[in-house]
Amino acid sequence: MIKFRYLFLSIAACAMISLTSCTSDIPKAEMQTQSTVPVAEISAHGGHGNKAKININNAILSQLDKLEATLGIPALSNKIQANRPYGSPTDLVSKKVITQPQFDQIKDMVTVEEVVLTGEAKDIDYMTKLGLMKGHLLVAKELLDQNQPKQAQPHIGHPVEEIYIDVEEQLEERKVKEFKSNLVSLTDLVKSNPKDARIKTNFTTSVQAVDSAIAALPTAERSKPEFVLQVINGLLDAANSEYGAATANGKITAPIEYQDSRGFIVYSQELYKGISSPMTQEHPESHKAIDAAFVELVKVWPTAIPPAQAVNTPENVTKLVKTIEENTQKVRTKTSTKAQN
Repeated sequence: MIKFRYLFLSIAACAMISLTSCTSDIPKAEMQTQSTVPVAEISAHGGHGNKAKININNAILSQLDKLEATLGIPALSNKIQANRPYGSPTDLVSKKVITQPQFDQIKDMVTVEEVVLTGEAKDIDYMTKLGLMKGHLLVAKELLDQNQPKQAQPHIGHPVEEIYIDVEEQLEERKVKEFKSNLVSLTDLVKSNPKDARIKTNFTTSVQAVDSAIAALPTAERSKPEFVLQVINGLLDAANSEYGAATANGKITAPIEYQDSRGFIVYSQELYKGISSPMTQEHPESHKAIDAAFVELVKVWPTAIPPAQAVNTPENVTKLVKTIEENTQKVRTKTSTKAQN
């Protein structure tokens, strides 16, 4: 999410569900492609396990940031977006967005194929998107509390500008009351009159609206560790990408991206605390590893206003995120095996 904000675009399959094998354990019946490309091929993510490919025709900027981070090309996300549509991934080269050698590095990460999610995969996608909204709002609240309305503005605007369109259809399906207008009003109020007393009330209403949308999911489902962990992995993957985009030569050069990633980390940890009890009882070793990784992760974002010097490297952040992903997979495998016996 660099410079320009998301246009109203749809997320590709499992775009925000970035567990190392986010689709490998999802029954094929839950994923319906609009082409004849096999599910396994769509899910392949070169060098990154079985992650979903990034649809360059409709992925939002945080997804495209992964390509930007891989190639190290500033503002690549916006350039990809500006040159849409693409008939095939190779159009990235023919349209001179990137060079052939650069394309060769990411060719297994991109697609133009559509995937339709159903069942649990759809629920995970839904909650992950709402989780991204929540992360944005959490860091915005921190900045408002520190009397930094200008820094808070983009983080209040992001949920409605970047994500709402991608979850709007699901909100209607789940009979969730529309709250886009709440977010727009709050954004406008912070921009026009940052000292207005109504901001606090409007902010609380907006956060409650997101929480209510999450509550539309069955309680039993969103309390299962194996379900919540997949949502957490989606949020951590987005945080990892944002932190990579925020950091250069050991310094925080893009405060907005740093703050976005902080919000996603904070909410991820909040979600994990909600399942820590069953994790401790049922998956003690995985819990120990995940909890330790979170302890180290939160240190990377000491404050909402970024330090000039990065606390840790993007590479080390990636390792910590991968530790959580790997242990998530262990939990899912153990749960699946137990259910089959």
